[in-house]
Amino acid sequence: MEILLDNKQGTVWDVSEIVSSPTWKTSRNGKPGRFDFSLIKNSLWQERSFSYNNGDIVRFRYKGQDVFYGYIFSVDGGKNESVKIKCYDQIRYLTNKDTYVFSNATVTEIVRQIANDFNLRTGILQDSLYRIPAMVEDGQSLIDIIDKALALTLINADLNYVLYDDFGSLTLRNIEDMLVDFYIGDDSLLHNYSYRRSIDSDTYNKIKVYQDNEETGRREIYVAQDSGSIARWGTLQLYQQADENMNAAQIEQMVDTLIQLKNRETKTLKLDCIGDIRVRAGCYVPVVIDEYNINQPFVVDEVSHRWNGSDHQMQVTLKVV
Repeated sequence: MEILLDNKQGTVWDVSEIVSSPTWKTSRNGKPGRFDFSLIKNSLWQERSFSYNNGDIVRFRYKGQDVFYGYIFSVDGGKNESVKIKCYDQIRYLTNKDTYVFSNATVTEIVRQIANDFNLRTGILQDSLYRIPAMVEDGQSLIDIIDKALALTLINADLNYVLYDDFGSLTLRNIEDMLVDFYIGDDSLLHNYSYRRSIDSDTYNKIKVYQDNEETGRREIYVAQDSGSIARWGTLQLYQQADENMNAAQIEQMVDTLIQLKNRETKTLKLDCIGDIRVRAGCYVPVVIDEYNINQPFVVDEVSHRWNGSDHQMQVTLKVV
């Protein structure tokens, strides 16, 4: 592996030989990519000018492939010789808050405008096609604004996109285009797994959406529910406001889509595997597990890669629909 530290003042240090316990973690929604490692300070052969500070650039490559490009956000040291360093990619800057008003904009256009406003580098930004009628976001985090736009695109157009930082460039891609060309399973990479089914979060069998009608002064209510799952699980209600610019047909379509998406158990499959850096949050990974009759691709919600010398392992959390 190669780990370089750039102090932004013309000096780049190769710290590969003094780094231990590197980990790289990515999440599909709302969190920046993160790279953590420890290094040994005050080695006999270190130059006196060697230093590491918040804001320094860290680049990580593994077996000649680009993995992480980001910035130091914390340095934890003490009396002992080990220093813990935490880095984030550009998504971290999307936790800033601001106010935006968008009209008839796609997710692609929203990401591009925010990136321009905050001087963030962009790479591939696929056309997300669906135009959101209106979004008024006052004092919201930038990543929450983008995640809302992604959710509206999925609900209204059945198009699923993921935003991530690809070695220093914000990237927007359709998840359907991110299928890896290998599988994880009983005879491939897999050490262990766990499977969880729950109705405790993000499961709803009654959708109730309202919109205040300024002309009539009345509140219009739109409801979709499933009596069968209500009998099994009790009433699990999602209650939210529709955008003021949506018409009745659009709201009814949104309610119907929400009941289809939410009226199900949430299922989580976690895999402990031999590591492969092609697996990152947002990609599709084929999985084969005979015990549960699983033989299909799943979206990666979260993955944590860790290295111990030449040993590379990963824990993968999958979105099961």
